Amino acid sequence: MLASNTSTLSIDDIASATSRPQKVIGAHFFSPANVMKLLEFVRGKATDAPTIATSMAMGKAIKKAPVLVGNCFGFVSNRMIMRGGFAAMCMLEEGALPAQVDKVIKDFGFPMGVFTMQDLAGLDVAAKIRMETPKELIPKRDVTTVTDALVKEGRFGQKTAKGWYLYTKDKPRVPVNDPVVDKLVIATSAAKKIKRRVFTDDEIIERYIYIMVNEAAALLSEGFAIRPSDIDIVFIYGFGFPPYRGGPCHYADTVGLAKVVAKIELFNRTFGDDTFPKPCALLKDLAAKGATFASLNK
Repeated sequence: MLASNTSTLSIDDIASATSRPQKVIGAHFFSPANVMKLLEFVRGKATDAPTIATSMAMGKAIKKAPVLVGNCFGFVSNRMIMRGGFAAMCMLEEGALPAQVDKVIKDFGFPMGVFTMQDLAGLDVAAKIRMETPKELIPKRDVTTVTDALVKEGRFGQKTAKGWYLYTKDKPRVPVNDPVVDKLVIATSAAKKIKRRVFTDDEIIERYIYIMVNEAAALLSEGFAIRPSDIDIVFIYGFGFPPYRGGPCHYADTVGLAKVVAKIELFNRTFGDDTFPKPCALLKDLAAKGATFASLNK
């Protein structure tokens, strides 16, 4: 067997370079791998059942939470979290600041906010991934102006002690707000002629979470995720989604899919297709029927 820890490269492309593509699989660990429990196994078109079974058994043997997903860009985990990241960057240009967005996400129950998470992963890595990201997953309105400027200045995150935030030698993992970044965010809005406004906590969390819920429905309808509970496990063990909220799909069920769809439609009308996509057909269908994501777990 050949297992790759890639987070975005195509497992099918890797398999095509071998004489036994049926024995190639993705084994996507999460950072830091010795702490995070999620192990996202990615099946390619040719991956056979014994390879999948062996991989899942290995994941359990090393006390991870293994989830099987299909091979698309970013797989289930990064394809969804990318959507949330782009939504957060949109809000920066429209009036929010990094510390404000991160506080709301932490207050929701995540161990860290989206910009702190980006600093942990590396802004330079994210910039390279964006170069390979399919156009349909990237907002048509360029919302990466600020993060691209940070990378250009060598602000890669925790590894350089500065990114969205500053980090000290005494506390290299604790983000410290940087007024320089706030000024850059505000200047970017002015340069793009975007009038800044005050954001409520509710709007921040709804735009961040609901765009990922919508992407979850798309992944299910496209067959890259087997069931909603798999997606919930990915987010609880991979990104620290608050377990008591049950993951993005379960959380959407508790809010009510009709309410979620109504908010997504409102955001789409308000901000346009360029930054907030229309609700996925599957999500609309479930809401219209009064059904839930949980009904798909059966």
